[in-house]
Amino acid sequence: MKKLSVLFAAVVMVASVGMAKAQKIATMDVAGILNAMPEKKKADTEITTFVNGKQAEIKKKADAAQAKYEGYTKEAQTKTEAENKARMEEMQKLQQELAQMEDKMRKDATAKQDALFEPIEKKLMEAVTKVAKANGYEYVMDVNSTGLVYKGGPDATAAVKKELALP
Repeated sequence: MKKLSVLFAAVVMVASVGMAKAQKIATMDVAGILNAMPEKKKADTEITTFVNGKQAEIKKKADAAQAKYEGYTKEAQTKTEAENKARMEEMQKLQQELAQMEDKMRKDATAKQDALFEPIEKKLMEAVTKVAKANGYEYVMDVNSTGLVYKGGPDATAAVKKELALP
């Protein structure tokens, strides 16, 4: 039993020494780098233009539906119950179409954003990997992350920006 305790203590000591070996950790401002990249600025503009165009289409259709609803409301007293019921069903169908258009717009915008950002993120990760290997960093953490508890090590932001040829 005593030998087992001594062996366990030796293993703990060896593990502690291995963990105590200095690991190089750097931080970087991922959002700052991304916002400085011209590719991201262009992608943001494309997504904004896409969303604004789709929202204009939806608004045009919604305005037309609103005008139709107001007309139907004014004429309701002069129409039969069957006509009013048919008009109500038509308006419900229009409302469903508008909701589907909005849902499709959100899905399409997300897909477009994912497609546009994929090469940007790949380029950033390649630069981070290159800088980390060149400087011997074992870990690079985002300074904007909530998981970051302490920032005392080197900051890799400038090196990554230099690798990407950003100001």
